[in-house]
Amino acid sequence: MTDDQGYDLSQFKATYFEECAELLATAEETIARLQEGQGTDEDLNAVFRCVHSIKGGAGAFAFDDLVHFAHVFETALDHLRSGRAELTPHVADLMVRGNDILGDFVRAAQAETALPADHGADILAQLSALTGAKPTMAAPAPTASAMATTPTPPAFSTFRIRFVPSPDMLRTGNDPLLMLRELAGLGELEVVVDTGKLPSLTEMDALASYLSWTCTLTTGKGRAAIDEVFEFVAGDTAQIDIEELNDLPGDEEGDGWGLFAPLPSANASQDEEGDGWGLFGDAPGNNAAAASSVTTPVAKAHAVSTQQASPSQGGAVHTASIRVDLDKIDRLVNMVGELVITQAMLGQQASGFTVESHPELIQGLQELSHHTRELQESVMAIRAQPVKALFSKAPRLVRDLSSKLNKQARLVMSGENTEVDKTVIEQLSDPLTHLIRNALDHGLETPEERMAVGKPAEGTIHLAAEHRSGRIFIEIQDDGRGIDRQRVLAKAMEKGLVEPGQQLTDEQIDMLIFAPGFSTASEVSDVSGRGVGMDVVRKNIQDVGGRVVVQSTPGAGSRFILSLPLTLAVMDGMLIQVGGQRYVLPLTNIVESLRPSPQQARSLVDVGNVLTIRGEYINLLALHAIFGIPGAITDPTKGLVVIVETEGGERVGLLVDELLGQQQVVIKSLDSNFRPIHGISAATILGDGRVALILDVSALRQMGAVANAAQ
Repeated sequence: MTDDQGYDLSQFKATYFEECAELLATAEETIARLQEGQGTDEDLNAVFRCVHSIKGGAGAFAFDDLVHFAHVFETALDHLRSGRAELTPHVADLMVRGNDILGDFVRAAQAETALPADHGADILAQLSALTGAKPTMAAPAPTASAMATTPTPPAFSTFRIRFVPSPDMLRTGNDPLLMLRELAGLGELEVVVDTGKLPSLTEMDALASYLSWTCTLTTGKGRAAIDEVFEFVAGDTAQIDIEELNDLPGDEEGDGWGLFAPLPSANASQDEEGDGWGLFGDAPGNNAAAASSVTTPVAKAHAVSTQQASPSQGGAVHTASIRVDLDKIDRLVNMVGELVITQAMLGQQASGFTVESHPELIQGLQELSHHTRELQESVMAIRAQPVKALFSKAPRLVRDLSSKLNKQARLVMSGENTEVDKTVIEQLSDPLTHLIRNALDHGLETPEERMAVGKPAEGTIHLAAEHRSGRIFIEIQDDGRGIDRQRVLAKAMEKGLVEPGQQLTDEQIDMLIFAPGFSTASEVSDVSGRGVGMDVVRKNIQDVGGRVVVQSTPGAGSRFILSLPLTLAVMDGMLIQVGGQRYVLPLTNIVESLRPSPQQARSLVDVGNVLTIRGEYINLLALHAIFGIPGAITDPTKGLVVIVETEGGERVGLLVDELLGQQQVVIKSLDSNFRPIHGISAATILGDGRVALILDVSALRQMGAVANAAQ
């Protein structure tokens, strides 16, 4: 991917599109607050800066359609924040749709495809109407002949512009000739080139910049238009000096932000336009003061006000960050995993040594274990992200679907700052969308139905996230009608999922909704009825080692609980022995272990083997029977029973030969390296190089129930 001069722009474009994704998400979240009437003037400023920054980057890469739409959107936002237009509910909805269309143009530019000529034309017309302007098609880029033929506007100012590129400017993908052509498109331009630094031909570097220019421009466009021409190069990439010759008041809207410039303070009362963040700067959040200020000739007016701002007035705050490709982090995670395996191997080799015989070796291994764990936790923290980015899409989904289904719903969210591995978050997008759609379509009743049974007309959907027992739990709860188990069972029998006369528990009936192709909708719509969605939920959650639990009370509502691992790389486990095989039990599932007495271990008719502990009966599962392992201990009173807890809160006992010890293990996927195995969630490599399988407690409970029924 190169420009007209042959420079590779792929890296810069990739960074730009990454920042566009962040900006679009920030804008959507901020607009949602404005829709709900909870927004502030600063929220309007934040949305304006997002759109303005997207437009600036698009201009650098000549994405003309994107620039045109963003410019109209930006102008409408400027009218709103200045009070020249009123932020009504209709206008807030228009901002949402405008952000969607802006995203369409961004994605089209990223895919290097063209959208239809009239794409977003209705939204463009409505945005233009806010400013009192007539919608127009995107203007073509100025041609070379425009340098000599552009007429002078009736009301004009004259500017002298000193343009001195840095020696490395061409290597950044910026072309001075294109900027001069843009200046020519603003009015009448005279250019004087300075060749004083031009070396001899034998000493010349083809990628170095030796020329500088002094331009005299007469234009009616104002200072802002000139600033926009140089907004990606002002600062370290080029020195830009702009002087108004006739001392007329200039346009104060120039933001002067450059390609490598950091973000100046954007306190709304001091700097209405200057977002100041460049293509490689940190994306602004809802509060604009996010990085240190920049002092360049183009941004001089804004820099002064930034430097005078005190911390209490929202002055500049320096934020250090770096953008790293996810592939690089994945490689680092894998290397840490291998380090954990090596550390376990060294620990096993030294297990025969004592502190008395080799004190320094034992101390060194202990320190290595400590540092390895700290390193692993630090690397995992790099991949951790709050689920807020995922939850931020829910309010709009609830609003849009509620309107489409003629229902009233209120979304309550909690735990948005709960952090989880990025890979897990990526797998949660589709499940959350389907579960919220299911809650609105099948769960919540219409306002009339709710009031008829004594409920408020407005239903409530609660979306929550929390850390518990070393896992992340995400819950989607509604106060609707609950699951109609008779209807679900009848539909399942109709589809052949359940045999006639087969007895199922309430939990088993509830889980039928996750069967592929299952749907209780009476007709197919664009919301539901095709029998897809809930099976996607279970598959995506299982793919990351998670489980879905359903709790429903007819007439009171349903609760879907997603239990997920915090990370997909490393876990703490208990190594157990069953016959000649070794397995790993996730430490977070273990409650206790014991050697039962003959009075505690017994067999009940139609139930199977159980364990009596403190007056409670717990199903006893023999791992050697489930996996067909010869030579294992079959008498619970001679072996050990490990009490484990499933994601649904149910406890079961696992009969094992012995516990070999606790250790940190690296998770290796069976799906990608072998094939899925029921009862096994993953595998790991032990210190002696042998492979041990990691047990799936919830699946074992189901397998044990089948095994007991067959006995």
